Amino acid sequence: MDAATQNKNERINLRIKSSAKRLIDLAAGFEGKTVSHFILTCALERAAETVQEHQMMTLNTKDSRIFFDALAEPVRFNQKLTASFEEYDKRVISK
Repeated sequence: MDAATQNKNERINLRIKSSAKRLIDLAAGFEGKTVSHFILTCALERAAETVQEHQMMTLNTKDSRIFFDALAEPVRFNQKLTASFEEYDKRVISK
């Protein structure tokens, strides 16, 4: 069961221009979907792409070798690295 068809207990409300609504109505009709299902499936596809773009790193051979060589080296904590960890802790919320 995909995210578009699971039990629904959350709500999102949108206010849009009438021209945008007409375009969405037309596109949903072309795909044989309700407007809600069309919007949900499009939003979920784009959300998955965005998450993947931010969670995955693609490197060429040279850069991947440099990256893995750096991982193999022992970590030396300097002032910049410590500051980076502190900045990360301020920006990222972990559960």
